[in-house]
Amino acid sequence: MVLDADTYAVLGDIPDTNGVHGIALAPEFGRGFTSNGRANTVTIFDLKTLKALGTAKTGEGPDAIVYDPASHRVFTFNGHGGNSTAIDAETGKVAGTIDLGGRPEFAVADGAGHVYANLEDKSEVAAIDSQALSVKAHWPLAPCEEPSGLAIDREHRRLFSGCHNKMMAVIDADSGQVLATPPIGEGVDANAFDPGTGLAFSSNGAGTLTVVDEDSPDRFTVVGNVETQRGARTMALDLRTHNVFLVTAEFGPPPPATAEHPRPRPTMKPGTFTLLVFGP
Repeated sequence: MVLDADTYAVLGDIPDTNGVHGIALAPEFGRGFTSNGRANTVTIFDLKTLKALGTAKTGEGPDAIVYDPASHRVFTFNGHGGNSTAIDAETGKVAGTIDLGGRPEFAVADGAGHVYANLEDKSEVAAIDSQALSVKAHWPLAPCEEPSGLAIDREHRRLFSGCHNKMMAVIDADSGQVLATPPIGEGVDANAFDPGTGLAFSSNGAGTLTVVDEDSPDRFTVVGNVETQRGARTMALDLRTHNVFLVTAEFGPPPPATAEHPRPRPTMKPGTFTLLVFGP
């Protein structure tokens, strides 16, 4: 579903996105890309018409997806495969696969040839050379455990990693040093950073949005935990208006566990999809 960020009107739908997890945009090519976790594909679509232009194969279980403007490549982070698929944004062709050495979660690009990915099972960040398609470093995030969301302050070279033991690890994007660990709410999924306000956000499934102020590149203060709605952990940030968007729904009981899905998620009730908007 595509919404107008100002009016919240529904503009259309993007087809062929079985098990979609994320979306990346390459505006200079007029293209968007979705990671389709059940199909192990990326759907390539036209940003104006929203029509599908084609697909590209990925590794197993693509989850996070980011566009790197330095290499003009889209990177998927394949949770079941423990790797990343690099796709040429202009041609839609697969450029290569990167072994990450762990199970990836969210990722960000710095715009200067580096892509960073959280490795949830290792409690590390993998630093990737987007041109060479290789991992240059693994940075331990202790005391952070099970990192999920990831955001970046490109100007000050700071990474913000949301950790499941209820802290946000702030990391030097050049050295990998953990600089601070301000507390956040429970059930983090996504992180975002607004360079216009100097605020970092953590969307937490328990029903809060943690707001952290970057007082300076080495000092970070929690300024609030905004009440949202349970399950509202998927986030987007509008850098023009500084609005934060969260989505959630009403949920029923989870289906029975299986060998393939030992911890099934609760089932979303049809017709209850909700968009939450928080202003500055």
